[in-house]
Amino acid sequence: MRRLFLALIVASGLLGGCASTTLHSARVFDAQVNAPYTLAAGDRLRVIVFGQDSLSNSYSVDGSGHISMPLIGLVPAHGLTVASLERAIEARLRNGFLREPRVAVEVEAYRPFFVLGEVTAAGQYPFINGMTVQNAVAVAGGFSPRARQWSADITRIIEGQPVTASVPLTAQVRPGDTITVRERFF
Repeated sequence: MRRLFLALIVASGLLGGCASTTLHSARVFDAQVNAPYTLAAGDRLRVIVFGQDSLSNSYSVDGSGHISMPLIGLVPAHGLTVASLERAIEARLRNGFLREPRVAVEVEAYRPFFVLGEVTAAGQYPFINGMTVQNAVAVAGGFSPRARQWSADITRIIEGQPVTASVPLTAQVRPGDTITVRERFF
């Protein structure tokens, strides 16, 4: 009997390791709220090259994580902060095009967030600074009649890996988050 019990524990541990998404504590996201914003596909940027009006324009981060600028071509942007991207563009422009380029980059439009599950209109929505889970649910038309109305799950990419946590409705939403409102059982 002990061997059977031990075998079941080992088997459940091995099968648990096969799960693709683990539900973490909401504390996982606490450090992310004040972390510098990193760029990813779907962000639209305003790039200003001082003294070079032909290079100053709006650029979108494409699916491969690059922006395409005149003269210098594709510039990697995925995972960079705005300040890091400014330095990268300046370095590329300094390499044979301009003597002392000065570049400013600002996020013109953040990548969208997604709301799934027990809401009236699940889908993709434009991100607004300061948004909470409750605001995101309101944007998606509110809770459906069977929704769990006291918490939701957020899936966020942290260090290249999707992390999911159950959070209260007051939790901050970041660009690219996927919010899932679960069904209540009673």
